[in-house]
Amino acid sequence: MTFDQSTLLIIVQWLVSLFVLAIMLGVLCIGIMYVVDKTQTKHTIRHNFPVIGRFRYVFENLGEFFRQYFFAMDREEMPFNRAQRSWVYRAAKNADRNLAFGSTRDLTKQGTIIFANSPFPPQEEEQTKPEPITIGPFCKEPYAPRSYFHISGMSYGSLSPVALKALSNGAQQAGCWLNTGEGGLSAYHLDGNCDIVFQIGTAKYGVRDKDGNLNELRLRELATDQRIKMFEVKLSQGAKPGKGGILPAIKVNKEIAEIRGIPEGQDSISPNRHRDISNNVELLDFIHRVRSITDKPVGVKFVLGDPDSLDNLISTILERGEASAPDFITLDSADGGTGSAPQPLMDYVGLKLTESLPILIDKLTAAGLKDRIRVIASGKMITPADVAWAIAIGADFVVSARGFMFALGCIQAMQCNKNTCPTGVTTHDPKLQRGLNPMDKATRVANYHKYLEYGVNIIAHSCGVSDPRKLNRQHARVVTNTGDTVSLAQRYPLPQPPKK
Repeated sequence: MTFDQSTLLIIVQWLVSLFVLAIMLGVLCIGIMYVVDKTQTKHTIRHNFPVIGRFRYVFENLGEFFRQYFFAMDREEMPFNRAQRSWVYRAAKNADRNLAFGSTRDLTKQGTIIFANSPFPPQEEEQTKPEPITIGPFCKEPYAPRSYFHISGMSYGSLSPVALKALSNGAQQAGCWLNTGEGGLSAYHLDGNCDIVFQIGTAKYGVRDKDGNLNELRLRELATDQRIKMFEVKLSQGAKPGKGGILPAIKVNKEIAEIRGIPEGQDSISPNRHRDISNNVELLDFIHRVRSITDKPVGVKFVLGDPDSLDNLISTILERGEASAPDFITLDSADGGTGSAPQPLMDYVGLKLTESLPILIDKLTAAGLKDRIRVIASGKMITPADVAWAIAIGADFVVSARGFMFALGCIQAMQCNKNTCPTGVTTHDPKLQRGLNPMDKATRVANYHKYLEYGVNIIAHSCGVSDPRKLNRQHARVVTNTGDTVSLAQRYPLPQPPKK
């Protein structure tokens, strides 16, 4: 079959026209996707990076099929693996949280926690809701939250204003508290009228005078706000025990500088400790001072290093009487941390919560202080199993920062300290913040809280108790170096409290 020159020319023209039409259709489709992505508010990445941001969701959906051929990283990525993040994303979106074909978790690894199911779990009508736990029995205004899962300290500066608005409104919907972090109280923390825990860091941002000392007048003024339920004195945090908070100069805008009481455009670096707290006596004096001014519960946050330091603190409390004790202790894990920190501190300093929490609970129990000092566990706990473990060990409450960041849409881009967070969670770049819709994300925050507690309830009921607060060390087991498991009650035998 042969074609003359005119026929070939027609075919070429037809092919060129078809190619041009395909390009025009392609450009039109890209234009439509661009408009759709920029106008929608559910997906921050698509809003901030229209069209190309869609590839993230495509790869995410296809990943589970391709990983079986190339690599398996569901449980290997750090600091949070894909399986952990995926569960949070699904919970926040109220999507299906069930899996097929079996667990990808290595159940033979030493240290793995396995819960001991009961042959006769309670039926639905036998299940109960946890009772409120009172914090601050010696205060004029004690606090008794019902929820056992709350939002850990994240300051304005470390987080964007839209992220804090979402957290505040989400906390109000969920019925949990929001910790301000050490950066002071902002309007964004109060946007949702949720319960607030005000954190007093080593620089005393938000309650400091011009010389960096505690401003009692400002503290008393804050205490009149009924949304502020407690005050937390931060000695150290998981990412950088032994060093104060770090907020790079690029994030210290005029508003943040005014809230903190520091110069604009300069690095905000907190001292490594409170200048007026150098020992346990001064710590209890400071707690008493804040409690006397505010009439509200006052606690302390730290990462445990040498366990003997707890003995010294407890001895000082017993010498001075139970009324002198902190109303709560927030125990942070050495693998915690949401912001900027030196790598040597992040990698090598402090005890992980898996070791320090049983030590704290045991020492408080042996001293007869466990019911007086409430324990709040903090650090890398973002799934129901993490929270159930902490409660079984003896924690009264659990707080999470990064779990709620994932609920906001965080993709673990590791850009928290660079003002370039692509999801708008930790940046003060208005262009990147636009993709984070506070009201939509507030719903996701509330969903995450709801389904995390729902997941803890499932574990508790499987273990044979009617609500999670009844979990104890007998309900969980840990894999040993031989591959067998032992009960947490055997691994960490709880001491008997002193007779009164």
